[in-house]
Amino acid sequence: MIGIFDSGIGGMTVARAVEQLLPAHSIVYYGDIARTPYGPKSPETITRYSIRNTEFLLNRGAEIIIIACNSASSVATQTLRQHFDIPIIEVITPAANRAAACSRNGRIGVIGTKATVKSRVYEKTISALQPDFKIYSRACPLLVPLVEENWLNKRETKMILRRYLSSLKNQQIDTLVLGCTHYPLLTDLIQPRIGKRVTLIDSSVETARYVQSFLEQNPDIVHNKAQQASRRYYVSDCTETAVTVAQRIFSRPMELIPA
Repeated sequence: MIGIFDSGIGGMTVARAVEQLLPAHSIVYYGDIARTPYGPKSPETITRYSIRNTEFLLNRGAEIIIIACNSASSVATQTLRQHFDIPIIEVITPAANRAAACSRNGRIGVIGTKATVKSRVYEKTISALQPDFKIYSRACPLLVPLVEENWLNKRETKMILRRYLSSLKNQQIDTLVLGCTHYPLLTDLIQPRIGKRVTLIDSSVETARYVQSFLEQNPDIVHNKAQQASRRYYVSDCTETAVTVAQRIFSRPMELIPA
């Protein structure tokens, strides 16, 4: 069984991509809506929450963990790998690899939470692959609350996005990493404001592709594949808005299980 956790519902974009690419695999998801967003919190707090989230998923049968949260990926990955003897996959490396391969002019933008941007993890990962590339990062702390509140097409959201993206647009980037799994829900708003020639890198899709390749190379890690895979979506706080956004992500009725 594949375990996936996020600070809220944004990580369901990863779960959706995993469902599409790996339909025979069961999924157990945990969204920590009660404590979202993780981005403004300290690395120590994010790491503590991430350990609890991982334990929750392991107790429900997870054999591999996807950290579907850029903030947790940026500060908690190494600690989780030291604590738990199972594969821990984060969302940053797949997205960074794709961005380094896609960029034509070597000017890449990254938007993310304060924790992700402060960690400089995208800069470090991309620079290790392409030392001459220029990386421009922008913290966008208001976007996760807007997504969690389902303000996906509000005038205020459009104004805030324009403000966040203006500095990156001025840097003439040709690739933009959506460095938070909530941000794919804003793709239709981001693309016209950053420019149609800029390639958007969706960390959710890239992570699912990475997991697919990893499991093809390591078929014995996950054992409970079946024709009818199970899907369980747990949340630390089940709100009406969360259900609405989840149904938008999956395009189907969703049952969110309070945990």
